Amino acid sequence: MSFSLEWLRLREPADHAARDAGLLAEVGERLAQRSAPLIVDLGCGAGSNSRALRSVTPADARWRLVDYDPALLGVAKAEAQAVGVSVEARTADLSQGFGDLLAGADLVSAAALFDLGSAEWIDSFVAAVPETAMVYAALSYDGQEQWSPPHPDDAAVLAAFKAHQRRDKGFGPSLGPEAGDYLVDRLRAAGRDVRTASSPWRLGRPESGALMDELASGIARVAEELDVDATAWRNAPRASCEIGHIDVLATRKT
Repeated sequence: MSFSLEWLRLREPADHAARDAGLLAEVGERLAQRSAPLIVDLGCGAGSNSRALRSVTPADARWRLVDYDPALLGVAKAEAQAVGVSVEARTADLSQGFGDLLAGADLVSAAALFDLGSAEWIDSFVAAVPETAMVYAALSYDGQEQWSPPHPDDAAVLAAFKAHQRRDKGFGPSLGPEAGDYLVDRLRAAGRDVRTASSPWRLGRPESGALMDELASGIARVAEELDVDATAWRNAPRASCEIGHIDVLATRKT
């Protein structure tokens, strides 16, 4: 599954603002204790996750960027190289497994990825993570949404959207809003110390109006794929919304 560059650019400011600052800082503190750490960014898209991480990671960090879409991967690689980052780009279909993509990693990271995955796919990911590597998974959708002012069709439209989120996105039947909690459970079962934090988008007009409109349009479109009439909901005036996410940091037990 791939996303348009336009959508990724539109959501990037909201993604960066939403990340939990405490977990992000801890990632940087732990990487600073390692020499030339290797960071693997799975489903890197146009590089938003690596840009967020570079605000806290050491200058000698090495990067392995991985994505299915070679065009997006090229954008991410070029941007990283332009600021002097040591980067390797790998085109890969993560639905087919992880192979050697995680080999040697000090940190395996992804943003807005695991909520697209099935239980089996997340199991395979946890099994593939090197024992000494950290996992930092940001911005997994958790199903919490609040649109303001409220609309009479909120419950029906959002229920349809969540049902659509559980469809196969290329990694088997998706866990959607349950994926973040499932990832936490599996990492803990694998013997990791795991911390979590809420990282909601808090959007309002006028600064986030374009993102809100695009988000509402997308939610309405997929609701209508499940035969829910979302016309009135799509066109309703909205002043703000909050979209829930969870950030996860897993480290080796000491």
